[in-house]
Amino acid sequence: MTLDDALAQLKAGIEPGRAEGMATYHKQTRTVLGIPNPVLNDLAKGWRQTLTLPERTALADQFWRTDIFEARIAAAKLLTQARIREDEPVWRLIASWVPGFDSWAIADHACDAGERRLVADPARIDEVETWTRSDHMWTRRAALVITLPWTKQNHPSEQDLAIRDRVLGWAASYADDRDWFIQKAVAWWLRDLSKHDAARVTAFLETHGSRLKPFARKEAAKYL
Repeated sequence: MTLDDALAQLKAGIEPGRAEGMATYHKQTRTVLGIPNPVLNDLAKGWRQTLTLPERTALADQFWRTDIFEARIAAAKLLTQARIREDEPVWRLIASWVPGFDSWAIADHACDAGERRLVADPARIDEVETWTRSDHMWTRRAALVITLPWTKQNHPSEQDLAIRDRVLGWAASYADDRDWFIQKAVAWWLRDLSKHDAARVTAFLETHGSRLKPFARKEAAKYL
């Protein structure tokens, strides 16, 4: 499948009058076509079933380079898959996108694909940790969003607990960051973790909660 063929399939899903509202909601300056998310889901599912992994990876790369809003989201959806053999090229592509993140919708879809690759090879956490020291806010935020699977285990292994504590250390280093998206990401991580490990979240908030913005502190404690 050529890029032109794939873009034609995308554009066939345009909903007239939708693009302007989406661009405003997502605060986009790039091209927004106005394609509903269910259409993107169906297209990506079909491509995952019919294209080989190298073909999907290549198409995802091409989609990303178009800088079209829905094409970037479709790029991430093409690579959102739990089991992938020899997944290093996929991980490398997703990681290469991180410095270009500039909106939550694109970043979160890409992180959704990336978290599968991180769970498949937790050693990649070492690379993710370097993101926490970036000058780019969206890269720092991605370090928390892409590690959300470690908030969800009911029976974590010792390795999982070590990763959980490591990410909580990153969250602590973010506590004084006044950016709303960073504060929201810290709150998101803590809120989700509180459903499975309330003790760690309580301890975090007792130590670092006063440094968070009030909305983030409240969100983090929502389920405690």
